[in-house]
Amino acid sequence: MRLLVTGGSGFLGRRVVATAVARGDKVIGLARSAAAAATLAELGASAVRADLDDAAGTRAAFASAGADALLNLASLGFGHAGTIVDAAGAAGLRRAVFVSTTAVTTTLNAPSKRVRLAAEETIRASGLDWTIIRPTMIYGGPDDRNMCRLLALLRRSPVMPLPGDGRGLHQPVHVEDLADVLLRAVESDIAVGRRYDVAGPRALPLREIVDESAAALGRRVTCVPVPLGPTIRLAELVGRLAGPSRGSARGTTWNSSPRLAPSPRGGRRWISAEQIARLAEDKAFSIEAAAADLRFAPRSFADGIRAQAGHR
Repeated sequence: MRLLVTGGSGFLGRRVVATAVARGDKVIGLARSAAAAATLAELGASAVRADLDDAAGTRAAFASAGADALLNLASLGFGHAGTIVDAAGAAGLRRAVFVSTTAVTTTLNAPSKRVRLAAEETIRASGLDWTIIRPTMIYGGPDDRNMCRLLALLRRSPVMPLPGDGRGLHQPVHVEDLADVLLRAVESDIAVGRRYDVAGPRALPLREIVDESAAALGRRVTCVPVPLGPTIRLAELVGRLAGPSRGSARGTTWNSSPRLAPSPRGGRRWISAEQIARLAEDKAFSIEAAAADLRFAPRSFADGIRAQAGHR
């Protein structure tokens, strides 16, 4: 298969591209920069240069790829869905798999939620043979933006503050399990016109995630509940002092799309109010449809975090 991939040089994209190349697919990656093109080349893929902000350039790049299917890993949170759908249609691409996020189910009034839901509607109305995959928080490997932060904290401190009571449910999915199911979806006829939640095998309380992560490091940790309301208000105050953060829509921690506010003194970033609220919000999803249609069988969080903890 000739597979056109957007977002192929990113955290998830690198795993998808490497897996696709290993199984014999011809992968063409959309590259916004020379660095992205070089990353794709290292993975055994070719590159077509284009920026999704440039609709005409994107159309030309899609047409030149000569692909059989599109796998869109680029974030749907930047308003590019129309550009991508139009370019795919103009290039004669019918089969297309899009990665969204389960964060669109949040009860919080997150701006990114509205953008992503609008993107999903654009995809459904596109006339393409589409599939939408909604992963939960993605982890795995030394370059993730989620569990790496938690592991780093646990290596430094034996005490972990938890917003609320630490009972908020989380269902992380390992990046390699997600990469596998995305490639199965591309080849699945039954997946056409369907949306799937993709998560770990079971939802875990935040406290259990912290305990499992500490155990993977061979450390003991004391979890200290902190009041949710005052903690959120403190984060809001720090965020106002810091001002708007750049690239906020790209931040993804604990399966949200939060804004990581820079510290007023610079350097390390302060966790945002939205992130804290999301930590306390239940995020539990059924994976039965993905298991039945796409043979999705994710590894346990305990197994995944033990493997990740071996990376330094």
